[in-house]
Amino acid sequence: MNQTTLPFTLGILLFPGFPMACLTSCIEPLRAANEISGQEAFRWTVLAEGGGPVASSAGVSFAPDHPLAEAEGLDLILFTASPNARFDNRARANAALQRLRRGGVQLGAISAGVFALADTGLTGDAPLSVHWCYEAAFQSAFPENPVRDTVICEEGGLTTISGASAAFDHMLTLIEQRLGGDVMAEVACWFQHPFIRSAATAQKTPAHSTGKSLDLLPKPVARAIRHFAEHIESPVQISEVAEVVGLSTRSLERSFKEATGQSPLKYYRKMRMNQARQLVLYTNTPVTEVAYMVGYDTPGTFLRHYRETFGITPISDRRAKNSLRVKDSDALPYD
Repeated sequence: MNQTTLPFTLGILLFPGFPMACLTSCIEPLRAANEISGQEAFRWTVLAEGGGPVASSAGVSFAPDHPLAEAEGLDLILFTASPNARFDNRARANAALQRLRRGGVQLGAISAGVFALADTGLTGDAPLSVHWCYEAAFQSAFPENPVRDTVICEEGGLTTISGASAAFDHMLTLIEQRLGGDVMAEVACWFQHPFIRSAATAQKTPAHSTGKSLDLLPKPVARAIRHFAEHIESPVQISEVAEVVGLSTRSLERSFKEATGQSPLKYYRKMRMNQARQLVLYTNTPVTEVAYMVGYDTPGTFLRHYRETFGITPISDRRAKNSLRVKDSDALPYD
């Protein structure tokens, strides 16, 4: 980097209930890059809507360097938040964000910060990277924004990042652009970051109750699971799925049992229940409507399956989750 080049300055915008990992995954690699290169290639500043401390999802509070309205000299602002976090005064916050954008500042978000970003209305209909565990809730709340399953999405002038590890990847990319591959590689090795993913890398998703990610399952089983995912609202018969993946129903059931320890039907129901729980916890959609959205004709059967799966009714689940919020935001663990 030429010594006359201004440092790249990152703003990290905190909302109550934000995950600390998202904050540290931005700051630590940039700090290391400065130390390794012996120059101030990067700066960072912590922002909040107001000037007071902001509590993380772990209950640890951070004092912002500046309120959003006073932010200046930035290149990129990344929102980090819980799925329920929103600006208290959206009009004032949007005015500050639009002022910054006119000055060339790019907007983005990490993990559930994408909810607060989309709620500003400044994303238009741009595609956004959304962590797989929030996809159903996000699509319900913001149907105008296509969801990308990549770890990072840089489209429409926005940078959206699926989770904390992906934020580290993006910081490594910025380091490579400013300081070169040698410094980037050394930073990655400092933190034993296992490998550097490109933005287009697909998010890893878990295979339920197996201890494996979906990409580690046998191909027919993985294809069947993807087909299940495409038919949550309008469930398909297991025999139909078997035909799609080129197996007999009996063979699919045997392969599923060997790979996941579950029958295809039980696995499919768990997928539908997990999507339902996203909608219960992270949206205000009525429970009866949630039942229809995950393919149930009658709320009664849905309620029974939900309780069998999670040991609690949807209404009680929503109330319990709300009681754990930190200043009106979600305090449950998430990436």
